[in-house]
Amino acid sequence: MAVKDQILTGKDGSIIYPESDGKPMAENTKQFNWIVRLVGNLRSLFHDRDDVLVVGDLLWYPVEGNPKITTAPDTMVVFGRPKGHRGSYKQWEEGDISPQVVFEVLSPGNKSSEMMRKQIFYEKHGVQEYCIIDPDELEFFVWIRKGDSFRIWEENGKEWTSELLGIKINYQADGEIGVFSPDGRPFLLPEELDQRMIAEMKRANEAEVRAHEEAARADEAVSRADEATARANELGQKLEEEQKAKEAIQAEVERLRALLEENKDD
Repeated sequence: MAVKDQILTGKDGSIIYPESDGKPMAENTKQFNWIVRLVGNLRSLFHDRDDVLVVGDLLWYPVEGNPKITTAPDTMVVFGRPKGHRGSYKQWEEGDISPQVVFEVLSPGNKSSEMMRKQIFYEKHGVQEYCIIDPDELEFFVWIRKGDSFRIWEENGKEWTSELLGIKINYQADGEIGVFSPDGRPFLLPEELDQRMIAEMKRANEAEVRAHEEAARADEAVSRADEATARANELGQKLEEEQKAKEAIQAEVERLRALLEENKDD
């Protein structure tokens, strides 16, 4: 057996399943950003479910006793397994549940032979949906399990909806690849989400300021209305007093006329 094919064992004779394959998580910023975007947003999507595990660049060992059979998907989603720390995903310790959804993000260093081996690996070990995203060529490819084998997804309107995740992946008008939650929200990087939150907070603060200004103007209008009402009441009172005075004068005039008529008769 060649040295590279030897299976490492511990002092007690137990098989060692390495937690690293010595390869970097990503070869460039495009690939890294896509992995972060997928893992972060999928975790957010299933944050309220304790039975959905979303991980990135974690070694997956599907066969007990053979650590040579392994790969580390850029992103994988496992339904039916709890969240929590893992040094690797040993399937036999996870209820023999294989990841159902896998994403690979291509980098310039990915060879077609390597991607073919990964596709065969995922097909053999139970993956239901497999998506490759190429950030350089701005393309994505999807394979769906039909029975025991993969069938490539045929583009229909250039948009794929994952039956298991509910997310949509499509080609945008500007040529970019878009990924969206079931409610239509785009998958964003943490800094993009922060910028959006800051913008939303700014708009909320501006709206609050405008609301305070409108309330102040409304209070001022009410105050002016109260003043106008008071002046109107005061004027009304004066008019009422003047009317009473006129009526009193008129009554006096009538009385004097009556006296004159009496004196005239005498």
